[in-house]
Amino acid sequence: MTLQFGPPTSTCIDPHAIAASCHRGCSSEEVYFALTGWYPSDVALDDEEEFDSHVFAAMIAIAAAQGSAVHAHLGLSTADFRALVDRRFPGASALFCTCDTERSYGEDDEVAMVRSLLMAHRSIEGEDGHWLAAMIARRAVEPNHLWEDLGLRDRAELSRLLTRHFASLAARNTHDMRWKRFFYRSLCEAEGMVLCTTPVCTDCTDFDLCFGAETGESRLARARRGGGADPAT
Repeated sequence: MTLQFGPPTSTCIDPHAIAASCHRGCSSEEVYFALTGWYPSDVALDDEEEFDSHVFAAMIAIAAAQGSAVHAHLGLSTADFRALVDRRFPGASALFCTCDTERSYGEDDEVAMVRSLLMAHRSIEGEDGHWLAAMIARRAVEPNHLWEDLGLRDRAELSRLLTRHFASLAARNTHDMRWKRFFYRSLCEAEGMVLCTTPVCTDCTDFDLCFGAETGESRLARARRGGGADPAT
């Protein structure tokens, strides 16, 4: 299936008054549909470029559900956010209000460190790797499993994303540690710090925090089903 932007026909957004209504009041599922013309559950992603478009749409959609200044929820500058939307989803820029591309934001040290870690391990040069490093780093400070806060359908999609775009870093996660925990462990090791008091993971009383299953229904699927509030505010 080819992902392409088309005027939304069954979302909360009126294509004839899109500048007035913007994405506000839309669920993440509806924003994803407006960007791609598909619902996430209906997309087959054998092609790597289509997978990348799905990833970007999912991240934008989940961030848009948090309200205004979508770029800030993604760790992008206003210029990078506009460039990303224009490149990946031509014609979709009207989906986002003017205030979403004019507000500045601050970045904390934690986000900057994770972004630098990812940037150092980019597999593909160019804007995509730069944008993804910033977006993943920013979403990593959200409270849920990382794949959920990226809007992805499951953890396997996150592993595929990291293996494709940050291969050398992903290859180091030989024991399939949870990705967020793995990022922070990698940062500590780079600084010569010890993250854990137990040298062998299998002897650790917090083993499940690092290696436990990351299952559950995706936030985009929940939004479509109506089982979890996910409106923009």
